[in-house]
Amino acid sequence: MMTSQHLDTWEQAVQWLREQPDQQKLVIDAYYDDPLSKAADRYWRSDEWAAIRKFLPEQRGSAVDIGAGRGIASYALAKEGFNVTALEPDKSDLVGSGAIKHLAEETKLPIQAVEEFSEKLPFPDQAFDVVFARAVLHHTSDLAAACREFFRVLKPGGRLIAVREHVISSKNDLPVFLDQHPLHKLYGGENAFLLTDYENAIVSAGFDMDKVLAPLESEINFAPYTRNELKRELGARVEAKLPLVGGAASAILRFDPVWTVLSRIARVFDNRPGRLYSFIATRPR
Repeated sequence: MMTSQHLDTWEQAVQWLREQPDQQKLVIDAYYDDPLSKAADRYWRSDEWAAIRKFLPEQRGSAVDIGAGRGIASYALAKEGFNVTALEPDKSDLVGSGAIKHLAEETKLPIQAVEEFSEKLPFPDQAFDVVFARAVLHHTSDLAAACREFFRVLKPGGRLIAVREHVISSKNDLPVFLDQHPLHKLYGGENAFLLTDYENAIVSAGFDMDKVLAPLESEINFAPYTRNELKRELGARVEAKLPLVGGAASAILRFDPVWTVLSRIARVFDNRPGRLYSFIATRPR
């Protein structure tokens, strides 16, 4: 599947991926398929978004979608009743602000695209009720500065929802993660931080940390797997390594209380380079 060529833009990398017959599942799982309006609607209806919805404030207002990409989260926020500003520095019609503008025009949803980077937001203080960032923080050149900007533009009581952030256990894990990433060799741009780096940047910016979601704790992190699919997958892996347990592992994992306990225990032992965490934080009133 991989190619030795190095592409100049993220748009070229995604376009190349879309043209590979053996990578169509990844294209769909990453919402890179067309038509964009249907891909965005599929995201809004996904288990991942259903889990995110629980953290949205009851009072709908204004939201900024940082690093909005194609605008799938902007679409979901707008469908939830927010007036959305989609911040995306890439002007691409496939993976950037061009795509967002077309999506907003087609769906008639309240989404405005702004072309800027997250470390210096072009918005006044206390402008938004929600700052949403999906797979964004690990791309920032200055993690602490980005979090300070998120804090600045949030209203008191406003919520930061930063999801699907790549985590490593040590700096030595970063090259391993980058080598495994399906698109990094094509274009670059991927990164990951220590869990403490994320937590310190968010708290140091002034936020109260409400929730840190580990990889197996929420559909937010393990999507596109559903919870039942993940249970079956993990059960099958255990049974493959321990044939004597028969089907017992899969049977035990069906029970939600058992899954809850094991997912918390797994947080201690899960050291996969690039595993996903999510963070929910609030600007104090």
